[in-house]
Amino acid sequence: MYLTLLSTIAGRTDARVRAAGQAAAVVLVTALTAIAAQVSLPLPFTPVPFTFQPMVVLVGAMVLGSRLGAASQALYLALGIAGLPIFAASPLLPQGAARLIGPTGGYLLSYPLAAFVTGWLAERGFDRRYLTSIAAMSLGLAIVYAGGVAWLTIASQPARSIGAALAAGVVPFVLPDIFKLIVAAGVMPGLWKITGPIAR
Repeated sequence: MYLTLLSTIAGRTDARVRAAGQAAAVVLVTALTAIAAQVSLPLPFTPVPFTFQPMVVLVGAMVLGSRLGAASQALYLALGIAGLPIFAASPLLPQGAARLIGPTGGYLLSYPLAAFVTGWLAERGFDRRYLTSIAAMSLGLAIVYAGGVAWLTIASQPARSIGAALAAGVVPFVLPDIFKLIVAAGVMPGLWKITGPIAR
């Protein structure tokens, strides 16, 4: 087991300060997820908008680790369900709990699991090198895609085939997401180099 970046930075403080720092970090990642949702681009050929959320979810999870990463996304969903306007803007899809039964619900509901898995890999050192960061984030992204496609298949009216769900929910986003992932995967190794003296 390896320390996460958050644990490394906060590790030398007392328990109360450490707990407060963890809570603040969870809230920060939740807020960044909400902000990323507002940078969205509706696409005319799919009900799924283009956003930067997945990269925030995955990088945030590597900073926080499995439990706190999942908690940040569970908090994001809870606030969205409560009615705060933090889901991606949409002329057709309402804010609040109804968003989770719409076509993007599967992506949103997959965020805590994707964050947990990516954070779990970070706790095993995957965030310390560029190629392993790509591997960890790719697995998290695959979970997001799987959740989205499964929900598009189940919830669409009329029902979509797996092929149609992939065409609407994965194919338009693969190349942009690969590009974002290649860029974002460099964040954690870079931060570890900066915090190297702290880690020692």
